Amino acid sequence: MLMPLPPHRHALSPHRRVPRPHRHAARRRRAAAALLACAASVSLLSASAPAVPLGIGDRLFPHLGNPGYDVLSYDLALTYSGRNDQPLQAVTTLDARITADLDRINLDFTHGTVRSVEVDGRPTAFTGAGEDLVITPRDGLGEGDVSRITVRHTSDPVAGDREGGWVSTADGLAMANQADAAHLVFPCNDHPSDKAMFTFRITAPDGHTAVANGLPAGVDRTRGATTWTYRTLHPMATELAQVSIGRSTVVHRTGPHGLPLRDVVPARHREQAEPWLARTPDQIAWMEEKAGRYPFATYGMLLADASTGFALETQTLSLFEREMFTDPALPAWYVESIMVHELAHQWFGNSVSPRTWSDLWLNEGHATWYEALYAQERGGRSLEARMKAAYRASDGWRAAGGPPAAPEPPEPGRKIGIFRPNVYSGGALVLYALREEIGRTAFERLERAWVARHRDGTAGTSDFVRLASETAGRDLTGFLHPWLYGTTTPPMPGHPEWKAAARDVPPARRPVPHAHRAGAGRE
Repeated sequence: MLMPLPPHRHALSPHRRVPRPHRHAARRRRAAAALLACAASVSLLSASAPAVPLGIGDRLFPHLGNPGYDVLSYDLALTYSGRNDQPLQAVTTLDARITADLDRINLDFTHGTVRSVEVDGRPTAFTGAGEDLVITPRDGLGEGDVSRITVRHTSDPVAGDREGGWVSTADGLAMANQADAAHLVFPCNDHPSDKAMFTFRITAPDGHTAVANGLPAGVDRTRGATTWTYRTLHPMATELAQVSIGRSTVVHRTGPHGLPLRDVVPARHREQAEPWLARTPDQIAWMEEKAGRYPFATYGMLLADASTGFALETQTLSLFEREMFTDPALPAWYVESIMVHELAHQWFGNSVSPRTWSDLWLNEGHATWYEALYAQERGGRSLEARMKAAYRASDGWRAAGGPPAAPEPPEPGRKIGIFRPNVYSGGALVLYALREEIGRTAFERLERAWVARHRDGTAGTSDFVRLASETAGRDLTGFLHPWLYGTTTPPMPGHPEWKAAARDVPPARRPVPHAHRAGAGRE
């Protein structure tokens, strides 16, 4: 049966207000007095009830996200000192539509110092609770309002034993926020179900270059520093935010249909990386044949001079290790297939984002599918052989990490532990089985319909099963659910001879790297 979804992201907060007449009039009468409150007094919470961390009840990350509001936009201003071991000064402003009367509003934020908070221009009380910033407006927030919250804070790139957030590079910083680390960088509603528009304003000393998601929207040069502004033209999940600050070169070219492309490369490695970067336009054209028009206004690759062990599909500016493009030991087919993996995510995971983290297989299964398909069509690597090997291993993956659409929760302190083979190659195996069951023509029609129907939105596993059934002209629930939720791998259509390996009792689970980390998919 279909696994139940967690509570809706707009479920009422435990701090829901009881409606009272003339609340907005009372708010206006008290506005002048609120503006006179001193900074010391607004940082203290009312003692009426303790501040508590909230969440939207995601099965894998129950404390991520917050109920009672929908973020419409973020404006993130960052000032970089020139040293990547010092906190950045930051101002995060978000506009949110309030969906339930609230006495308090929680934002996900930790690992930074909050200096002040304003709600609609008025100083506001705040405190911390767990990994939440809990804000208590003097008059609460009413359902249907659109409120502006401004937080002045620091953003610390030294994360200690935390995974994700800022990544230190040889010449600056980059971001890697998946899955739950955007709130280590800036206050936010840190769950992919709440997508929003973003504006970035990054100030850095002369000699540095800053690039972020979206399109450039201005450069302001002052004595000794430059501020770059970027804006997204499509909504984005917080985990996909990207900011690069370093002594980099930005390489421009044009993709299909005049699409502006820009790659960010350490200046001294530009020439060595150029042959790889030049392949992006053809890869985009290949993906458009499979999944339809590229869904955003720009694309490019960020080659970070850092040892991360992974690549990441940050929206419109995918993050890679520089060494992946300068290591002669890596075969060309492998490097290109990983490039295509992150590119495919722009459709599957970025434009169409997961409604819950249990829907991660829709991101990673699809990206792995197109990675493998590209390796077959352009690199001569057999897709069938790869799927047969995945089938053999699938029962073991399910035992160790859960079925593709119901992965095991991560171990405490190791949040990237959800990125296991069961959602990567295991998810791609589900897609292969589906193609074998309904035929290539229907499958290819389904893929294009999926990204068209849910473009710029969120969707879950039940949506995919429903659309697959609609496309095939018959109910596929009984076929897909054992593949998605079963503890053992069902028989592969068209390949009755394929056998899963006997399962041993799995050892104590430990997180495994992303399947698109170095070495994934290599034969």
